[in-house]
Amino acid sequence: MASMADTAKNEDGAALGRPKADFLPALLVPALALVALPLVFDLPAWITLTVAGLAMGLMIFIMASGLTLVFGLMDVLNFGHGAFISLGAFVGTVILLPLSGWTTADSFWLNMAAVVPAILVAMAVSGAVGYAFERVIITPVYGQHLKQILITMGGLIVAEQLIHVIWGPDQIPLTRPTTFRGAFIFGDVAIEKFRLIAVAIGLLVFVAMYMVLNRTRVGLLIRAGVENGEMVEALGYRIRRLFVGVFVAGSALAGLGGVMWALYQETVTAAMGMQVMVLIFIVIIIGGLGSVGGCFIGAMLVGLVANYTGFLAPKLALGSNILLMVLILLWRPQGLYPVARR
Repeated sequence: MASMADTAKNEDGAALGRPKADFLPALLVPALALVALPLVFDLPAWITLTVAGLAMGLMIFIMASGLTLVFGLMDVLNFGHGAFISLGAFVGTVILLPLSGWTTADSFWLNMAAVVPAILVAMAVSGAVGYAFERVIITPVYGQHLKQILITMGGLIVAEQLIHVIWGPDQIPLTRPTTFRGAFIFGDVAIEKFRLIAVAIGLLVFVAMYMVLNRTRVGLLIRAGVENGEMVEALGYRIRRLFVGVFVAGSALAGLGGVMWALYQETVTAAMGMQVMVLIFIVIIIGGLGSVGGCFIGAMLVGLVANYTGFLAPKLALGSNILLMVLILLWRPQGLYPVARR
């Protein structure tokens, strides 16, 4: 009897205690890089590919992080998220092109004086449009996934056509600022400057989101709402206001990601948001629906796999991330760090 009581006590204590930290998914990123090293068989090329993959992954994370919170908290399948990416790219371009005198100057600070306002305006416009999108399109279809898919996909198509009307159907070239071009050379290793900037911005966004979610009252309510929204409502908090705030923040992050992706590709098109949505949904599914940490790791895995496969077997590059998602889901069907229980 005593042993049974002790066992029950231990089980209750474990249930009430903090969950054990799970570092195994986080080890996948360095493990993947180490596995690729002998396959690439060239240390300088491996370093270049690794940095390029991390930069690509962190740009995808910026675009995907807002959407994973939107689904985790609001249970909304927003296929129109790509519209905010395209909108951010075009708004950023509108700001950058007239400032060509600053972007072509051989001064990092002048270049940043052009890029920072472009990013801030793109985030503001994307956030404002996201607010209208949530109020007009999302609100009537809460809890109805099929209708959400249809109506948000329709919203994405309409947004693309409006971009065609405003900015025209042609691609718009967007040259990177002078000091963002070129590469740092370390012996035989060449690392592009823009990729390092993308890594820095991606890490800054992740740290900021982590601090907000784990060190603030709003973050506590968001995480509680992701896990049990009904309980948060029962405690007297208006979770609908959180819904709107999270949606606006996710749209603004999509605008930031749109500017970064446009500078990465050096072209801007209305369809760029829709094109990157496949990678975004793969990242969200791999990471675990509603998990920012899982989204962060999933994005880096997707970026590394895309770059390694593109170098080793270019014909397999398009399907490599689908295969990655299948393997992850066979191991953990709910994703690396599942939060939302749907």
